[in-house]
Amino acid sequence: MQFSNTPGPDAVASLAGTRHSVYWLDRPERPVPAVQLVGAQRTDLLVIGAGFTGLWTALLAKQEDPGRDVVLVEGGRAADGATGRNGGFVASSLTHGLANGLERWPGDMPTLLRLGRENLDAIEKTVGDLGIDCDFIRAGELDVAVESYQVEGLRKHAAAAEGLGQGVSLLTSAEVRARVDSPSYLGAAFDADGVALVDPARLAWGLRQACLEAGVRLFERTPIDSIAGRDGHVVAASRRGVVRADRVALATNAYPPLLRRLKHYVVPVYDYVLVTEPLTAAQWSLIGWSGREGVSDTGNQFHYYRTTQDGRILWGGYDAVYHSGNGFGPQYDHSRESYERLAEHFLQTFPQLRGIRFSHAWGGAIDTCSRFSAFWGTAHEGRVAYVAGYTGLGVGASRFGAATMLDLLDGRDTERTALEMVRSKPMPFPPEPVRSLGIRWTTSALQKADANGGHRNLWLRTLDRLGLGFDS
Repeated sequence: MQFSNTPGPDAVASLAGTRHSVYWLDRPERPVPAVQLVGAQRTDLLVIGAGFTGLWTALLAKQEDPGRDVVLVEGGRAADGATGRNGGFVASSLTHGLANGLERWPGDMPTLLRLGRENLDAIEKTVGDLGIDCDFIRAGELDVAVESYQVEGLRKHAAAAEGLGQGVSLLTSAEVRARVDSPSYLGAAFDADGVALVDPARLAWGLRQACLEAGVRLFERTPIDSIAGRDGHVVAASRRGVVRADRVALATNAYPPLLRRLKHYVVPVYDYVLVTEPLTAAQWSLIGWSGREGVSDTGNQFHYYRTTQDGRILWGGYDAVYHSGNGFGPQYDHSRESYERLAEHFLQTFPQLRGIRFSHAWGGAIDTCSRFSAFWGTAHEGRVAYVAGYTGLGVGASRFGAATMLDLLDGRDTERTALEMVRSKPMPFPPEPVRSLGIRWTTSALQKADANGGHRNLWLRTLDRLGLGFDS
């Protein structure tokens, strides 16, 4: 099925009355913000950013050494950014999928797959041990084919997964439609155990509470303006206070980086999401979907979707919008054009749900790098470490990213730090205006590939050879 990007009247009507707010964050139980940083503070470890990476970094640091003083500083409120705005897919993959990992680090893939599965297991165990009420469910994920050429791609994916001992099952059109009924489905690959679903905001709020109970000192609504090395320490300055730290972990995701070098490696790309009103029993009977599997289609521009605990469908993806000059800020958090396109694609996928309404719509920035997966580094003579570039699969990989960042800060040689993925960097993006032009050409080429049986033109093949890319 080739998706039409022209919204019909039903799609436009489905958005009437939609709230431009994040469904996950639109809750009365959202924690009251912690105090702002005022004056001077001294700490062993400063973590900047209270999204998933920062929360895991602070919590793991205290679990490893309860005596270590840890300060966590957040510019807004915990989970404000990508952490509270994503679809809630917790993947075991550390490499943005099997194919991407095999292309870049084939020799390390058995280790990366094992570490990724151990990481997902550890997240599940932490949720259970801490009693975090976040609707964590290991429901698996369906990668569905909606074009005939995609069926062959799923066969190749399943064969590669089987060769590495990964449990991926191929489903026929009838088999996948028995799970989730869309007339567009031609087949699917089902990973039953490698993906969990979660309410991301409630997971983040649970980790936040665990940090506080472990003794982490949290300051919110405190943007850090600069960091600088001084007398064997690192000094981080905000408008009203400073923190002097032995070590600093940067977990700022797609936000403007505090290290100039990161501007060459990360671009903020905006993704948009819709959530329906709760479906009625009659509506659920039209599509099935009792297993709560996560679903994504397999085009270059793809949709991801899942059900929620209160009986809604979250539907996101497809567009990946870059604003020139690494444009970032709340002015990009909403796009009527993207919302209407998403609504139209939803109704093309589930025509039996015409008449449904969307209750929430929002957008957010993804920290995209050219290799689609996290990278690490250090600065200020090893006293500062960073991880960035998750490119949309950070809910699960952020815990691994945090643990690896702590290894680097503490100077530990571990199985994680030995990985080529950790020791290497992605290809940097070119400066403006070439950056904007290149991304625009790439987006257009990906659209043409989806409309032409997946055929990648010379531009995309050249980017593939260079190790550069751009993905929704």
